[in-house]
Formats: sequence, C-alpha cells, structure tokens
Amino acid sequence: MALLCFDVGNTHTHWGVVDGRVVRAHGELPTAGLDTAALAALLRAHPATGLALASVVPAVTATIQPVLLAAGLPFYHLRHDTVRGLGFDYPTPGEVGQDRLADCVGAQLVAGAPAIIVGMGTATTVDILTERGYAGGIIAPGLGVMTRYLHERTALLPALDPADLLGGPAIGKSTVDAMRAGCALGFAGMIGALLDGVVAELVRQGSPAPLVIVTGGAAVYLPASWRDRVRHEPHLTLLGLAEAHRRQHA
Repeated sequence: MALLCFDVGNTHTHWGVVDGRVVRAHGELPTAGLDTAALAALLRAHPATGLALASVVPAVTATIQPVLLAAGLPFYHLRHDTVRGLGFDYPTPGEVGQDRLADCVGAQLVAGAPAIIVGMGTATTVDILTERGYAGGIIAPGLGVMTRYLHERTALLPALDPADLLGGPAIGKSTVDAMRAGCALGFAGMIGALLDGVVAELVRQGSPAPLVIVTGGAAVYLPASWRDRVRHEPHLTLLGLAEAHRRQHA
C-alpha cells in the first residue's frame, strides 16, 4: 500500500511515497510555494492508496487539507489527538509539533524505545521516546539560523552557505574560515551537550542507554566521528507519517 505523505515545515515541505518501510520517491518544495496547483500536480504524478499530513504551519494546512480530502483517498492528519500507539508522558501534548510526533512514531517503527530523536531542520529539536511514549524534548537553533544570524546581525560578516561548512579548519585564518569553524564546531558541540544531558537524565531515571536517531537536512554536517554514536534516518518523519496512517486505518 503506497501512501503519499506530506511533512509541512516552516521552510520546506517534504513529501514522499512510502510503501511499507521503503520510501519509493521523495522531494521537497518551498512551503511558501505550496499552493493547490503544486499539490494537485504531486497527486497526479504519484498515485497512492492513501494520504497523510503533518504540518507546523496552520495557514498552509488550511489551504491544502481541502485538496487532500477532495482526492477521495483514505486521509490522515497526524495530531496529538489522532495519533495511535504513541502515548504521552507529557502534560500538554497539544504543544508538540506534528513533525516531532511523526518522528516518534517513526522511531517506534525502526528502533523501539528508549530513543532520542534529533531533528535538524530550521530548528534543532531533541525528542525523547520512552516505553511510556513521548516524554519531552528540547528546541534549539538550527544550523541555518546560526549562519544567517551572524550575517544579518552584523555589519561586516558575510552570509554563509551551510553547504560550505564541511571540512573547514578548526582555527580560522580568515573571517570566513573563523565563521565556518564557529558554526560547524559550535553546532556539533551544541548537539553533543544536549545529548549528554538527556542521556544522563534518562540513566538517572533507570532507563537503559537510548538509541540516538538523527534526521533532517542538517544531519550531514555532523562530524564523521559521530557515525558510531547515532543512527541516521533521513526519512524518519515520512516513515512515521505512513505508520501513523496505517495504525489509524488498520
């Protein structure tokens, strides 16, 4: 059963055709350009047996949900009050982003609990999955925010492309290299500090050591030394959306 899934983020909307645990096709569009015409074109190009949606942009949700419903296919909108099989150890589940809930369902599917999911998009999110379900998280700046902020809030520092951050020196011999080192090493250091704190707290609570799963576009900027520390699941949100759809329509 191939499901066409949409993850509407603040900057980009990721879509994918998910068949079981395999993402057959995927892509992204600027969320600002996701109108009914673009959506209809995707529906025509990728016939599916069902549709799933997670969105953190309410205005876009209001625009595209009628189009998805009109397709006449089994439709599922992942929200805190529609997700099945997750559970919440969290006082206000309505505050948790739908993409983060999809990540937790995806983590249940591919790894089980306990797990820590690090989402690296516009923001850096850290979400904790235990046997009791969603247990809380952290929100921090994303890599793109770091690079843009230095340029936008200073008179002389240039704009950096995050793609240029790989492989730079640890000690900058120019302004650009100094910025690259600060952003690349600082980003990895921030992630490391967050993970150390979360793992230590879980272990104090009697939890076994959790698996760390990273997802999102900025995951490629983590240093090579992290490869044995984390599991990279680039399509975790889409897999979680498809699994949540299957649970709803089982």
